[in-house]
Amino acid sequence: MAEMDVLIPFTTSGSLVDCVDKKMLVVLRDGRKLFGVLRSYDQFANLVLEDTVERIYHGNQYAETRQGVFLIRGENVVLLGEVDLDVEDEVPLQPGPRAEIQEQHQAEVVARKRRENTKATILYEEFGFCREGGEGDGY
Repeated sequence: MAEMDVLIPFTTSGSLVDCVDKKMLVVLRDGRKLFGVLRSYDQFANLVLEDTVERIYHGNQYAETRQGVFLIRGENVVLLGEVDLDVEDEVPLQPGPRAEIQEQHQAEVVARKRRENTKATILYEEFGFCREGGEGDGY
């Protein structure tokens, strides 16, 4: 084991040391997908991304919005992964017109929320499950 590895305690945020200065994909709890270069993090897994773009998808098309420097609170991160720069250009997605993709993406989000609300209502009324954000859902 390398001498440097011994100095870094193995924790969730400590394991991010190898990801610094690499292009990363971050998926947030609200569903947004951010691509950027990880510049810094702390013990709470709060992240600082540089050259950040937010990407939305519809079918085999995507659109991006430049966000610049982005500070992400660790509790909002669902997924963090390194982007393989050698494979990135081989993904069969095409950039498309932002307005059109935004409209279609928003329609998908509304439909998904409607389905989730219907599901939550059935689970609550028929099976007694708590609604999201309800009792016992906090931490």
